[in-house]
Amino acid sequence: MTKGIATETTSANLGPRERLLIVGFGDIGARVAARLRRPDSNASELSIAVLVRRPERIPSVHALGVEPLVGDLSEAPSLGVVSEATPTVLMHFAPPPSEGKEDIHTRNLLAALESDPPKLIVYISTTGVYGDCQGALIDESAPLLPLTARAQRRVDAEQQLNAWCSARNVRLVVLRAPGIYADDRLPVARLQAGTPALRADDDVYSNHIHAEDLASACVSALTATQSGVFNIVDDEPMKMGDYFDLVADHFQLARPPRIGRADAARQIAAPLLSFMSESRRIRNDKAKRELSWVLRYPSVADFLSELRAAS
Repeated sequence: MTKGIATETTSANLGPRERLLIVGFGDIGARVAARLRRPDSNASELSIAVLVRRPERIPSVHALGVEPLVGDLSEAPSLGVVSEATPTVLMHFAPPPSEGKEDIHTRNLLAALESDPPKLIVYISTTGVYGDCQGALIDESAPLLPLTARAQRRVDAEQQLNAWCSARNVRLVVLRAPGIYADDRLPVARLQAGTPALRADDDVYSNHIHAEDLASACVSALTATQSGVFNIVDDEPMKMGDYFDLVADHFQLARPPRIGRADAARQIAAPLLSFMSESRRIRNDKAKRELSWVLRYPSVADFLSELRAAS
């Protein structure tokens, strides 16, 4: 498959007078900030602040050329810094809490924005909101049928954002992403541990996105002129076991043993097993068409091929 060329497309009016706040400043947030700080980006003069939970991160954040604000989404009183920042654009990348069915983090964040709402919110959600589609090919119109508590929390976040933004005439762009990978985010430890995969007859389809392609989608979302939901996945859904085999072959590791679903229930930890209970193939046409989004890595194989060539 031919590899696409990633392009930087940001709104022409996203300049120095706009104030971007990134909430949930991890790997993807750092990649987004780096893209927007590139000299060839027409948003290179944009004011960027990021919310971090730990004060010890301040020096490393400063080094990236962005302003750190210290606040904890689980502690509403600490989010006065969000109100004071008065962002005109918000990128919400923070995950929900690890328990429950509601996302209190999003609720606290929206409360902090109440006095001066932004013009645009970009939120990274998950394709897990679709639940088990039994391998069907789906797009953004598929119903939300979350099976796990973590996916239910994401649905709750989406619903909160939809209601809040609709009531305040704020544009909302929801990016539903699957398993994120990068050179340091591949299942190497899992393969080294010899964790089994499902045999072909029981296996499920999974979807993937490289961290750089997700970051580029976030930047592309800044061009959105109206609210929308977009699937941010690569071009090649794979059976989960085939994905593990592909990575194993690249690193010259043993392929995982294949077992049936009944044996998997006894041998595989529940959190990992839950991912083996949902099968779907997801379309990405809408993001390409409406956001002018271009994949750098249309498939995991493309990325591994680039790694091989660089070694």
